[in-house]
Amino acid sequence: MSEEARWYVVHTYSGYENAVAATIEKAAENRKMQDQILEVRIPTETVTEVHDSQTKTIERKIFPGYVLIKMMMNDVSWHLVRNVRGVTGFVGSANKAVPLTEDEILGLGIERHEVVVGFDVGSTVKVIDGPLDGFLGTVEEIEFDKSRVRVIVSMFGRETPVDLDFDQIEAE
Repeated sequence: MSEEARWYVVHTYSGYENAVAATIEKAAENRKMQDQILEVRIPTETVTEVHDSQTKTIERKIFPGYVLIKMMMNDVSWHLVRNVRGVTGFVGSANKAVPLTEDEILGLGIERHEVVVGFDVGSTVKVIDGPLDGFLGTVEEIEFDKSRVRVIVSMFGRETPVDLDFDQIEAE
């Protein structure tokens, strides 16, 4: 039994994704299990098709036959999802559902983790970790996806760019 909700993949009959998602949401609501089954998603993408010089924008399923569910895995929630008509099972080994990893979640774009930092480009920051501990510098570039920042530090009368992690600096 897990103490936190994780993302799981459920295999369904092709074409039944929407019905399965709606049924799971309704069953969780009816059984007052919204605290255990938090979110149900069908990954889609918007595609623009051109046929005979006519443009059409459609929503297309990225993974036909699969539904993603953020849930607390326990016997009750497992049986609720597993017994929905159209569900063939959880993705995993035998009867054990395997949750998605953090990298898979970010790669699929299911959840966005917003990073808030206390500095901007041009801000003065203090290095608090590493060989340049105690140096002051100016933020030149911020890479949110890598949690890194490029800081211009003045050493021996020369300005030197240094790449640091967010946790190695603090706003001055």
